[in-house]
Amino acid sequence: MNNWRGKKTMDVNVSLMFNGSSEGNALKKERFSIFSILTLTLLVILIIATFLWNLLVLVTILRVKTFHRVPHNLVASMAVSDVMVAALVMPLSLVNELSGRRWRFGRLLCDVWVSFDVLCCTASIWNVTAIALDRYWSITRHLEYTLKTRKRISNIMIGLTWALSAIISLSPLFGWGKAYTAAQESCQVIQDPSYTIFSTFGAFYLPLCVVLFVYWKIYKAAKFRIGTRKRNAIMPLPEIVQVKEAPCEPQIVFTSRHAAITFETDGETWREQKEKKAAVMVGILIGVFVLCWIPFFITELISPLISCNIPPVWKSIFLWLGYSNSFFNPLIYTAFNKNYNNAFKNLFTKQR
Repeated sequence: MNNWRGKKTMDVNVSLMFNGSSEGNALKKERFSIFSILTLTLLVILIIATFLWNLLVLVTILRVKTFHRVPHNLVASMAVSDVMVAALVMPLSLVNELSGRRWRFGRLLCDVWVSFDVLCCTASIWNVTAIALDRYWSITRHLEYTLKTRKRISNIMIGLTWALSAIISLSPLFGWGKAYTAAQESCQVIQDPSYTIFSTFGAFYLPLCVVLFVYWKIYKAAKFRIGTRKRNAIMPLPEIVQVKEAPCEPQIVFTSRHAAITFETDGETWREQKEKKAAVMVGILIGVFVLCWIPFFITELISPLISCNIPPVWKSIFLWLGYSNSFFNPLIYTAFNKNYNNAFKNLFTKQR
């Protein structure tokens, strides 16, 4: 009788253990599915928002005649590269993620997708660099950097941006490594160490050094201007001209026998305000660019060189963090430009 009761108790415990385990697995699967749905929804929203926002910037530049000049051609080039990222790169990357990183579209489409991935992302990064250089020259050399010179240099920078991006992206098509592995159904950027060094330095580390140097020079120039701002009083002959400072207003009043001249001296000038705003915009643009792309390019450089196995989930996170830079670029640039905000309002008002 006691043996029978012990056996029954054991069976109940085993049954509860298995039932509990199955319920736990079901709960884990349910949580995983909810997390997957939320992640998928977020990525789809990111793709759509990136495409529409950059497309809106392009439409605005095309429709507003005052935007048909520099530096808006640089912004247009950046928007084109970011639109291409959203339209040609991110959707297939999302399908690849949903398939468990198994590429089911063959070698040809894999080569095309990887080439566009490298081309568009590299062009987006170098366009950010070109905008930073343009702002740097306009602040530090505003007398020499005329509209004609600015237009010529910006067109050269756009041409070099897309040419360098094309060289980096198309090199694998001429036999420099393979993107597609049929046995593993894998499609990814070439992992050959020599190409990894060439592509990562050309696509990220070189422009990173340029933008950091540029922002350091912009900060140094702004600090120099603030330090050398003068509030000098002119001391003419005491019997002819008197100089006095108005007690409440930020101005100096010159009084002579025949006329009185008043002009502003305190506060920032229009050019100083413009330069300060440009410096802040460039700083945020560069900061977001670095935060978005540096995790991906560090792992991209380290993995092939030291055979470091990074978990696929982290690779996906770093990759999509880099893609998100194409969403932030137009958002940051237009937020610091009232002309774009007014153009957006007029665009939607006319459509209504």
